[in-house]
Amino acid sequence: MYSAENDFAEGLLRIFDNVLLTEEKALSKGYFSNLSIAELHTLEAIGPYEARAMSETASRLGITTGTLTVAIDRLVRKGYVERYRDSKDRRVVRICLTRQGKLAYRMHAKFHKLLVRRIMDPLAPDDRERLAALVREIDSFIKEQYEKYSQEENARIAAKQTEDQ
Repeated sequence: MYSAENDFAEGLLRIFDNVLLTEEKALSKGYFSNLSIAELHTLEAIGPYEARAMSETASRLGITTGTLTVAIDRLVRKGYVERYRDSKDRRVVRICLTRQGKLAYRMHAKFHKLLVRRIMDPLAPDDRERLAALVREIDSFIKEQYEKYSQEENARIAAKQTEDQ
């Protein structure tokens, strides 16, 4: 029996998987073949303009600063990111994209722009707005779920640390 919910769920998962697979294939054959998707998304979180604090970037990615440090070490070695201490507060570590990092960022953004155009161009203005609203709703729901699970995980970690003391 046909179920619109099942069809939607399967389609959404296929889209997610295929976007990631397409990005990986494009990366492996292109100029930035030494980057992983995770590294590319880290460049995206840093952004092409002002330097960002490590903590701000980690928050944008939903990871710890320690996890980001490992990724930034690799990106610095590969020449995509520069890292330095803030001149006003030496405790703050700032990161920014190098020229090579900005180029990788722009190429990745172009892929996303082409994807969006392919989906949106055939739609009437009202349909575009409805689709954008639906995507915002999905994004909001997933963000709520992520935050819920993150809070539960943090509570488990805190309880375990209390037990161990």
